[in-house]
Amino acid sequence: MKKYLLGYDVGSSSVKASLVDADTGLTVGAAHSPAEEMGMLAVQPGWAEQDPALWWEHAVKALQGALMQSGVNPAAIAAIGISYQMHGLVCVDKNQDVLRPSIIWCDSRAVEIGKNASKVLGEGYALQHLLNSPGNFTASKLRWVKLNEPAVFDRIDKVMLPGDYLAMKLTGEVVTTASGLSEGMFWDYQDEAPSKRLLEQYGVPASMLARQEPTFSIQGKVRAAVAGQLGLTAGIPVSYRAGDQPNNAFSLNVLNPGETAATAGTSGVIYSVTDKNAYDTRSRVNTFIHVNDKHPAKRNGVLLCINGTGILNSWLRKMARGEGDLYGYDRINSIAAGAPIGAEGLTVLPFGNGAERVLEDKNINSSLFGLDFNQHGQAHLFRAAQEGIVFALKYGFDVLQEMGLKTQVIRAGNANMFLSPLFREAFVNTIGARLELYDTDGSKGAALGAGVGAGIYGAFEDAFRGLKLIRSEDPVAGKADAYAAAYDRWLQQLQKQIN
Repeated sequence: MKKYLLGYDVGSSSVKASLVDADTGLTVGAAHSPAEEMGMLAVQPGWAEQDPALWWEHAVKALQGALMQSGVNPAAIAAIGISYQMHGLVCVDKNQDVLRPSIIWCDSRAVEIGKNASKVLGEGYALQHLLNSPGNFTASKLRWVKLNEPAVFDRIDKVMLPGDYLAMKLTGEVVTTASGLSEGMFWDYQDEAPSKRLLEQYGVPASMLARQEPTFSIQGKVRAAVAGQLGLTAGIPVSYRAGDQPNNAFSLNVLNPGETAATAGTSGVIYSVTDKNAYDTRSRVNTFIHVNDKHPAKRNGVLLCINGTGILNSWLRKMARGEGDLYGYDRINSIAAGAPIGAEGLTVLPFGNGAERVLEDKNINSSLFGLDFNQHGQAHLFRAAQEGIVFALKYGFDVLQEMGLKTQVIRAGNANMFLSPLFREAFVNTIGARLELYDTDGSKGAALGAGVGAGIYGAFEDAFRGLKLIRSEDPVAGKADAYAAAYDRWLQQLQKQIN
């Protein structure tokens, strides 16, 4: 029987499922749920939560859609992989019932907790052992629960990341990976084990952490109790899980030092692979264990994240109405192209989605500067927003270069904001690197990872037989100069806001 691989990508906007032909590496069916974007709960400014039950609900619906589109016999699915939004906190009791909504990646409530822990532990210790300040990551969010919701904390049996939760629902097993523990800021890179000192500082028993398994391994099997609900056969192995950005890099075959991946969805990320325990002394970018660590050598990924990326474009889309209907993104891109590079002085800072790590955990919100009511229109606003996102990525990219992570080529999936010709043009001419776009995404990458973890692929290169380059774009001298001038103006506005 022909074998297929199922990949899930649990995002903050939707859950996507893809079915991939294991022989060809090609996607045969894919669907996402919900049709529109999932909402976030924001009980207070700077907070962001989601109910994990929604992820499960939409995982079921997305799989149904992918099966219907592909016509694949569920009995032919040989393995399942999971990609997920990073840094979220899910708390469950001994019955595996969720105790509170998940505090997700862009929630800012634990910033001061992380800063205080860094001071108490010592900046040198935090950087040398954790490769980051504890910051606003999962461990700090758990400390917030302990301090502010002690009744909930006392009932916690295990804590996990969003992908661990989906795997638990599938298999009944509470499992995580070293990569997951590193993204939660639980990992000590010198001891190569969970950080005893951070757990002690936060008053968290080590027993709360999920069991650790290799990223590529059989981590559990679909239990009969949920197989019927999903329309699957019981016993299918879950054999891969990774945070969305390490997984995005994997999906693009970005596995070796000097190779770099990018995404531009709700948030924007540039992710470079290194063979060193590298860190930024100001912790503006973050180092995590990459998916292929120890296969056969050390591999870490250094991640630059800009929270306010596609979410800004989405916000503009919702605000811009034509005859009562929402604009489509294609229309926004077309309108934006009507304004010149630099949007005739209109400047947008896109930082409106929580505290930004690259700004040392400051939350300066989004700002619009230089607006002239007689000069600027929709085209200028739409263009300034896309340029502002690119300029924010450039600001962080320079930090990566300061760390010695040089790159001439950046790979990305042909999706989200990279579908915008204007965004691509601004990106390559501002960053100064070639952009290569491939026909892949997070759910496909998760499916291929499952093939590796289940032993269907004997080597990483076998998983990428179906990876195809769609287009590449290079900087153009004249445009690069114009974007450099616009970036300098943008940077001056940013410095005024953060100083």
